[in-house]
Amino acid sequence: MNQIALFGTSADPPTIGHQSIIEWLAGLYDYVAVWAADNPFKDHQSALSERLRMLELLVQDSQQRHGHVCLHAELSHPKTLMTVKQAQQIWPQAQLTLVVGSDVVPTLSHWYGIQTLFAHVQLLILHRPDAHLNAAALVELQSLGATFAIANFQGPPVSSSHYRHTGDSEDVPPSIAAYIQQRHLYSWNDRSTHPPEFSQPLPLNPPPSLNLR
Repeated sequence: MNQIALFGTSADPPTIGHQSIIEWLAGLYDYVAVWAADNPFKDHQSALSERLRMLELLVQDSQQRHGHVCLHAELSHPKTLMTVKQAQQIWPQAQLTLVVGSDVVPTLSHWYGIQTLFAHVQLLILHRPDAHLNAAALVELQSLGATFAIANFQGPPVSSSHYRHTGDSEDVPPSIAAYIQQRHLYSWNDRSTHPPEFSQPLPLNPPPSLNLR
C-alpha cells in the first residue's frame, strides 16, 4: 500500500521552513500532496490565490530534488474532512497521513466530523516552537480515536509572521521573494512608488500525472 502525506498549509507566505518540511516528508513517504489551506479560523494578508501561487513556486523548486512532491489545489477546503474525502477519491488504495502542526492540536476536537476524519487518516504532528504539546491534548486525541505519531523533525528557525513584518529575504526561496516584490503583497513594500508588475495572479501550472514510486 502506498503511503501518502497530506500537507496543507495556510502559510502567508510559505517559507524555507515549509519547504524543509515538504522535503523531509518526501524522504519518508511515497508521495507528498501539498495545498494552500483555506483556513476559516485564520486571518490572512494575502488572498488564497496568491498563497496558492507562492506555494506552487515553492513546490516547483522542491520537485527538482523530489519528483514525488506535487501541488493539489483541489484538496483545499475549509473543512478538512472534505479534503480527506477528496484525497480518498484520488488515491483509493493509499494509506493517508494528515500532517498538522502542534499549534492546531488543541483545536482538533472542534473540527467538523473529527471522529470520522480520524477513522480515515493517521496524524503526523509537527512541533512548533510557539506551541508545545501537553499530555492532556494527546489523551484527548486518543479518546477521539486518533492514530498519531509525533515527528522527529526540526526545521530552520524562520516564520511567515517574521517575514511579513521584516521582509527578510533569507526567510523565503528566491522565487517567492521575487513574486512578493512584484505583487507588493506585504506592508513593508512601498506600493505608492512601485506599481505591481502583474494585474492578475499568475496561472497555475497543471499538476504532473501521479506516478507513485
